[in-house]
Amino acid sequence: MTANTSSIIKILKYQILVILAVSLALSLALDFVSGGFAFLGGLIAFLPNAYLGFRITQAVKLEAKKFINSFYANESIKLVLTALFFLLVFRIPNVKLLPLLACYVSALSVFWFALLMR
Repeated sequence: MTANTSSIIKILKYQILVILAVSLALSLALDFVSGGFAFLGGLIAFLPNAYLGFRITQAVKLEAKKFINSFYANESIKLVLTALFFLLVFRIPNVKLLPLLACYVSALSVFWFALLMR
């Protein structure tokens, strides 16, 4: 396992912890449905990031130009996956938007703190 792979795994683990903490907190503070929507918001952030992390670990063996092209292509796929997941969740009746977005942003904020900790 390379340093890049371990960094990706560490960030994904922290995202899972944040998602579980925020979902549990909102379940206890508000209600179970809010916690469920928070969990979905966290998954919307986590799953595309896990996909991109996996693809990056596969692409590190490529030469520089192919790596950059692969990165841009996979980042585009990540954005499409994120939009698709949001579209799927918005098809659920009576979506609780605040918990959904609170956990989504909380899971994404793990990247900000990871950059500060480097």
